[in-house]
Amino acid sequence: MADDSIAVVDLDRCQPDRCNYECMNYCPPNRTGKECITLRGEDADDGDPDQVHISEEICLGETCGICVEKCPFDAIEIINLPSELSEDPVHRYGENAFSLYGLPVPEPGSVTGILGPNGIGKSTAVHALAGELTPNLGRHGDEPDWEAVIDRFRGTELQTYLETLREGSISVARKPQYVDQIPKQFDGNTRDLLEHTDERGALDELIDRLNIRPVMDQDIDSISGGELQRVAIAACLARDADFYFLDEITPYLDIGQRMTAARLIRELAEDDDRSMLVVEHDLAILDLLADTLHVAYGEPGAYGVITDPKSVRNGINEYLEGYLDNENMRIRPDSITFEEHAPRVSSKETALVEYPDLRKSYGEGEFSLEVEGGTIYESEVLGIVGPNGIGKSTLAKLFAGSLEPDEGSLEFALDIAYKPQYIEIDQPIRVDAFLSSITDRVGTSYWNTEIAEPLQLGRIMEQNLTDLSGGERQRVAIAACLSEDADLYVLDEPSAHLDVEQRVQATSAIRRYAENHDATVLVIDHDIYVVDLLADRLMVFDGEPADHGHATPPQEMRAGMNDFLANLDITFRRDERTGRPRINKPESQKDREQKRTGEYYYTA
Repeated sequence: MADDSIAVVDLDRCQPDRCNYECMNYCPPNRTGKECITLRGEDADDGDPDQVHISEEICLGETCGICVEKCPFDAIEIINLPSELSEDPVHRYGENAFSLYGLPVPEPGSVTGILGPNGIGKSTAVHALAGELTPNLGRHGDEPDWEAVIDRFRGTELQTYLETLREGSISVARKPQYVDQIPKQFDGNTRDLLEHTDERGALDELIDRLNIRPVMDQDIDSISGGELQRVAIAACLARDADFYFLDEITPYLDIGQRMTAARLIRELAEDDDRSMLVVEHDLAILDLLADTLHVAYGEPGAYGVITDPKSVRNGINEYLEGYLDNENMRIRPDSITFEEHAPRVSSKETALVEYPDLRKSYGEGEFSLEVEGGTIYESEVLGIVGPNGIGKSTLAKLFAGSLEPDEGSLEFALDIAYKPQYIEIDQPIRVDAFLSSITDRVGTSYWNTEIAEPLQLGRIMEQNLTDLSGGERQRVAIAACLSEDADLYVLDEPSAHLDVEQRVQATSAIRRYAENHDATVLVIDHDIYVVDLLADRLMVFDGEPADHGHATPPQEMRAGMNDFLANLDITFRRDERTGRPRINKPESQKDREQKRTGEYYYTA
């Protein structure tokens, strides 16, 4: 194989007990007597068929690719690496395993961002920077020591950091990506979890600013995903560390909570001279939060490349355009584009629902919701924005007929397909079987084109639901919702745990489904990029979370976004180069100018 090619065998997918070793039998070098694809032989005594190993020295490379085509489980990838990768990887997990090229550069007193797909090596990089993994420089059979690793980075900004790391004088605090796993690892209440993290004496302030005091005495397994996310952020930032790693701070948080978390991270970096490394897929928050940005690209699960640091604006724009300037590298065939002007004039004509003013209360002193009457049209995507705990799910239940309003009459009960915010999956069945229980269209060319392909379900269809990552569960849940026959599709935070490209693909799938099926879709999301790409009109919720909520009638995008952002005291502009939404820095000239004119939403 050429020096710039690698072979990757996904051992989770390689199932020799269910195939006839087609990869070995059809491999051209094997058929000439060479040992290109062989058996690993690690479990020869257990009676199970052995998985395969590919010799990268003998393999003919991507130009052949016969083993890739013949493997019935998509377990093999033969990949030509970019010619620009002149050095060996920073770390490789073994032969035919994932390789990482490059490391991010933590800077004291600043926030370093990483932007890239899931499965691209961001966690591997953090393990290396935390001293939990000694990079093997690709020499997985001949492990180097730290001296060799430091020598590899001599003369770069990473040298000083790695020397300090080798001396053992760097402490690390980490916020995990999937906060919904915390209750499985900790048994107790919120106070028990947080109090032993208070190494800086800052916990009280964090609890108040993140508004988690009301759940301090609740069991961890009883609080919501949004509350868990804020508890996890507080637990991380309360530590007294040199290096903080925060993996996705925004899932389950509304935009106000996201802004609060971003401010806390920036303050800790600037005021205490700490190094902060943040992986985030909400581009508006990442843009506001980070000082520098590394773009990560490659083939998820096969190899990843982390670029040198870029300015945040250029890094995000290059990532969206799919072309990295300094690296002279195209990382995606198509660019991700945004409309030049956000406001859209609705052209819908047929009403799906006309509803009067409504009121619903859960009892004396409990949450109450007031809804102004309005019209929802067929074939439109209606965005719903507002804080958590403000009544959005209550409205869905009223429309579905599972709740009765206290005031106002609903003379309809719609069939609603609902994707909840928090996805509970405990069924040990395969993805394809689960989706087939919802629709008999699974596997048809139409279903594959409309749902499976844009949601990237192909490689996970034969996996068990309980084995899926958070992002994979999210995509399956979206597919399950869209596969139902319904009058109204309600998707609550479909962007959670999806990377940027997956978010764009998911929004495209939702829009296309609405257009092709004359379906009406309500999307609740806190990622302004997703709302901007997806919605025709907006319904805005305001009020006091957990106490009372108020919903406006559906309205055009500009009016709705102005109402919503004015409540939050946040202004957005559009990037001149890509048209993407950008949060104006608070009290900046642009921020003050837009507030004076009442235009909170995307002036040029």
